[in-house]
Amino acid sequence: MNESTTLIGIESSCDECSASVVTLRPGSHRVEVRSVATFSQIQIHAPYGGVVPELASRNHLETINAMIEQALAEAGVAARDLDAIAVTQRPGLVGALLVGVTAAKAMAMALEKPLVPVHHLEGHLSSLFLDRDEPALEHLPLLAAVISGGHTNLYVLKDSPSNWPADVLSRSLVGRSRDDAAGEAFDKTAKLMGFPYPGGVWIDRTAALGGRPDTYDFPRALPQKDVLDFSFSGLKTAVALEIKKLNPDELERAKPDLCASVQEAIVDALIRKIRLAYREFGCRSLAIVGGVAANSRLRARLEEETRRLGLAVAPSFPAREYCTDNAAMIAGAGAFRYRQGKFLTGRDRLSLAAQASAAD
Repeated sequence: MNESTTLIGIESSCDECSASVVTLRPGSHRVEVRSVATFSQIQIHAPYGGVVPELASRNHLETINAMIEQALAEAGVAARDLDAIAVTQRPGLVGALLVGVTAAKAMAMALEKPLVPVHHLEGHLSSLFLDRDEPALEHLPLLAAVISGGHTNLYVLKDSPSNWPADVLSRSLVGRSRDDAAGEAFDKTAKLMGFPYPGGVWIDRTAALGGRPDTYDFPRALPQKDVLDFSFSGLKTAVALEIKKLNPDELERAKPDLCASVQEAIVDALIRKIRLAYREFGCRSLAIVGGVAANSRLRARLEEETRRLGLAVAPSFPAREYCTDNAAMIAGAGAFRYRQGKFLTGRDRLSLAAQASAAD
């Protein structure tokens, strides 16, 4: 591809309905984000303490056309001038995914444009390149951690995104969560303390109110040095047992310490495995993506690791607005795949199916 690529990305894998227009210049890995239109369903799901799949799917149906129209209008791009349509095909809530996939297929067929299926986790990895040049590409291999509400995975990336193979996720995966993801651990423990959904941000904010991270000794599972997987399932039980010992007034006073201790337990577990993987695979740079990448304690602790690990450059993070689910990262991943010629045309576009599983 010797010309700039402009496409729209659609994200509807969970509780964010989002559309974004981006442009990728030839010979560059910097993805220019020209617009992002997102409808967040947080208020819809908050009364239930988590995402209700049926409500998510119905809301996507109600909002997706408006998000697409808004993204095109803000970018100043006519739909007919797009080079391609990218969409999250997997993983996620299958009903929610189906809304985005169907909308993308309809656009691609009506406009006679190529359709680019995108893996949601590849989108998170591509968020590193949104509106920025990524210095880590000069220092490969790169250890990239996807830390979100649904996933805690470690990947060793040995090439730039324009050269990622189709199976880059399975080929480069070196560690993953065996049960709850880190984001789930934040949300579940926050719910025990009475915080609204999503709870991770509340733990971060409350811990910052003078919370002492050594007040409670919460478990750090899978401490073995030869294991790169994560486990957070025991943390919720440990926090629940501590909360049972407190009356409502005591709990309110203890929240900063509880939050700081929970946060430290999760961050400790993340740092330990990141450090092991970094050394085992001879990595030279480190990047963190996904919703938990916005956590202030994780960012501070990883900055401390720069010297300890001998990083060639400081740890990389996407801009905070691109950490949580958004269509810009899907459009970015789609632009890289389009550059490789990996897209669907003709009647093949109609065969694209939404898949709940992350695996092929």
